[in-house]
Formats: sequence, C-alpha cells, structure tokens
Amino acid sequence: MKLSGELKAFEGRLGHRFAEPELLVRAVTHSSMSSPNRDDNQRLEFLGDRVLGLVMAEALLERDLAAQEGQLAPRFNALVRKETCADVARQIDLGKVLKLGRSEMMSGGRRKQALLGDGMEAVIAAVYRDAGFEAAREVVLRLWGKRIESVKEDARDAKTALQEWAQARGLNPPDYVETARSGPDHAPKFTIEARLADGQAESATAGSKRQAEQAAAQALLARVEAG
Repeated sequence: MKLSGELKAFEGRLGHRFAEPELLVRAVTHSSMSSPNRDDNQRLEFLGDRVLGLVMAEALLERDLAAQEGQLAPRFNALVRKETCADVARQIDLGKVLKLGRSEMMSGGRRKQALLGDGMEAVIAAVYRDAGFEAAREVVLRLWGKRIESVKEDARDAKTALQEWAQARGLNPPDYVETARSGPDHAPKFTIEARLADGQAESATAGSKRQAEQAAAQALLARVEAG
C-alpha cells in the first residue's frame, strides 16, 4: 500500500516511517468511515491506551525514584487523559489526516477533543504493531516531551482538588449547574457554574459539559486559594 502525500507528511511529523502503511491508514480511520472493506481505529485505540499507560508509568517511576503511589497516580492520570492526548494530536496536526464520515466532518470532527485523543491512542498502537514497544516508547516520550518533566507535583483534576478543598473546611462538595447552552446541536457550547456552599461561584463555557465543569472548578479553585 502506498500512502498519500498527506499521510507521508504526517509520518514525518510523527517521527516514524511505517513498514506496514496500512496500520497508519487504519489508525486515522474513524468509525464513521468504517465499512465491510475498511477497518476503523477503535481496536487500535484500545491497544494504544494500554501502550501509552505502560510508557508513562515507566517514565514516571524513572523520573522520581522516591515518589509513592499516591503521588504518581495523579501525575499519570494527567499525562494519559484524553485532553493531553488531544493536545499532542494537535501538536502534530493529526486532525488534518483523520478519515471521517460526512456527518463527523460537517460537525467539526477534525477539531473534536474526543476524536483527536482517540486517534492519538490509535496511532501509538499502530507504531507498536508496526515496530514494537521500543519504537512506540520512543515516539511517545518524544511527543510528550516536557509534559513529563513539568507535570505538576499535584496533578489532580480541578474538580477533585476543589472537592478536597471544600471537605477540608467542612463544606459540602461543590455543585455544578448548567446555566446556559448555545450554538447548533452538532457543536453546542455549555456554560457551567461551580458553586460552593458558602456562596462562592465561578462559571466557564466549553464544548462539553465535562470540560466546562473542569474549567469552572479551576477558576473557583484559583479564587478560593488566592483569597
């Protein structure tokens, strides 16, 4: 199989030339494009998630020999979560080469965090299947780069950190209330307000409720910790 010019350019950004190009094609094929004659990337995504996890667990252990499990776990979660995978995918412009069905393409699929994150995991698996664990490890460590070195000592997600802040002060867990929704059905925007029992609150808007909740929690956490 010969790769298109776009996929050859992507190989360069990825830093891996495929001996079996069909693996890369499968890795960038979303389920909206699947057919009896074309495999999508869902199975590779499943494998890539595990390969990424092993690479990151090993890297974190080697980086901090004294860290305990309670310190390593949140750092690990920060590095392998979908948002981080999507950020790496944007770094190498994975969205440009994703093969999407018409409905996904029309709804902005090339920019969707979930599709980019899943695609990045599938690409990692494709490298693993093509050339083995060491090749996949080299690609992951290079692409994640400074993220591994700079991962926060406390890398808990904002909602968890805000809840722990509230509990430490005898407050009930925060509430998250959807206060507005805008945009078309295929690309909605949600506004979520994070509220504490003492009356403090902050809002944020994002393309998914989860993202908006996290952003609102981050904003409220920054406010209470500053005050």
